[in-house]
Amino acid sequence: MNSWINEAVFYQIYPIGFCGAPEYNDCKQEYRLDKIKEWIPHLKKLNVNAIYLGPIFDSTKHGYDTKDYYRVDTRLGDNASFKSICGELHANGIKIVLDGVFNHVGREFWAFKDVQQNGQASRYCSWFHNLNFGGGSPCGDPFWYEGWNGHYELVKLNLRNPEVVDHLIGAVEMWMDEFGIDGLRLDAADCIDFDFFRRLRSFCKGKRHDFWLMGEIIHGDYSRWANPEMLDSVTNYECYKGIYSSHNDHNYFEIAHSLQRQFANGGIYKDIYTYNFLDNHDVNRVASNLKDKRHLKNCYTVLYTMPGAPSVYYGSEWALEGQRTWDSDAVLRPCLDINNIPNRDDELSAFIGKLGFLRSRLPAIKNGSFENTVIKNEQLVFCRRTEGQTLYVALNLCDTPQNIGFNVDSGCGKLTDVLNDNEMFDASGYVDITVPANGARILVLNNGDYRLDFSESAESSENGSQTEREEPAPAAPVVQAGGVYVGADGVQCRVVALTSDCDGGEIVVYRESAGGALRAEMKDDFCAIIEKDGRRTAKFTRLS
Repeated sequence: MNSWINEAVFYQIYPIGFCGAPEYNDCKQEYRLDKIKEWIPHLKKLNVNAIYLGPIFDSTKHGYDTKDYYRVDTRLGDNASFKSICGELHANGIKIVLDGVFNHVGREFWAFKDVQQNGQASRYCSWFHNLNFGGGSPCGDPFWYEGWNGHYELVKLNLRNPEVVDHLIGAVEMWMDEFGIDGLRLDAADCIDFDFFRRLRSFCKGKRHDFWLMGEIIHGDYSRWANPEMLDSVTNYECYKGIYSSHNDHNYFEIAHSLQRQFANGGIYKDIYTYNFLDNHDVNRVASNLKDKRHLKNCYTVLYTMPGAPSVYYGSEWALEGQRTWDSDAVLRPCLDINNIPNRDDELSAFIGKLGFLRSRLPAIKNGSFENTVIKNEQLVFCRRTEGQTLYVALNLCDTPQNIGFNVDSGCGKLTDVLNDNEMFDASGYVDITVPANGARILVLNNGDYRLDFSESAESSENGSQTEREEPAPAAPVVQAGGVYVGADGVQCRVVALTSDCDGGEIVVYRESAGGALRAEMKDDFCAIIEKDGRRTAKFTRLS
């Protein structure tokens, strides 16, 4: 397993919505995604140490209709500004996972536009799955192609074409080299050719052994995708549903069955560190799914203490509500102002931060085995056990306190409830403990000397953020012959040669890709840091 993933607490952001960007790309250069820097202190309070960002690259509308894999969407920023964001997140100990949308592109993707313009003469016809000229498309093109799930604004790529694979792998290489990203979430992973995942894994792990690959899988056997040949992890939709519906139906047997099936001794996914969540950009907010919002804390307690990596969807830490309509996800993807969150539940946010701190201090939660101990309709106890630590998570969804009795491992005499002020209980083989109404206990087995100091968490969130320091200067690009660069004006070019003048000064010779003009300038000028729109940025940024 990747060590940083075992430590990870994720925060998911859908950037286009989070930033309040226009629904359709107006191609105006804005730097809306910079607002993430304002949120870093909040992420630290939540004890978040990894961020999963939805699509950020140039697209037509919602980000999953890519136009250019090598450029940040102008509604959000540019490559230089995103590099600065990544530097700030990394400086604060926060890993970065990006959305890899490789199954399909938008109709404005440059190679698809070439097919529209040149028809059968286009060299890119073979880039798209089942594209043929035997009939027209639903969008009025004089050719047919396959769209994702019947959505023809999303053009399916031909991942059996080596040129397509090389183009996508080249983009990933640029994201890793320029931005230093730590992983990818693979969109629509169930639709993607397995050989592509094998090639992607080989490339990424060859560059960085701890680079993380996680696939979006809604149904099916997760191990078909998450295995030593392909991906590291998948989205755990089975437990996403089981957590909220167990509370709605007052039936802990449902989530207990899923946890036992997946992670207990002999569990089918006990070797997969799944990506766990209560909501995301595609499904209703958990605060809207729950019939009784008093169960929110227990839902998050299960999320943070079950095997795998927990993830919080932006805004849900304050119990924000949102339900998708039959034709729109917009309400799930709001623009949020950190200083003006509507109807914010600060108590829930603080509780989630506490869970994050507990997780960081309890090896049994991060790496331990799983075993159900007590299962009742309205009470559940499960055990997480690793060498050197055993703990029990006890949950009660009744409106009144309930006593739960269960056997504990021998050899220690106390249980410390680290969720509730380090309250201590005797533990002599069998215990009978009162669990609060609509509440939980996280009970660490010990000899009576175990307590967690929560002042560490407060000090970490107060002192850990580095967002107030001076913004680091953008780095000058490495210049190599054959390299592709984008200027601060948005024009791409390819370096043809590096030469020198009679005084020994280095000269960069490059060709602009748009008009094909051949230009030359001193290397110091090519690598200069300039002022643009009131920001310091590199005159040229390397793409590949």
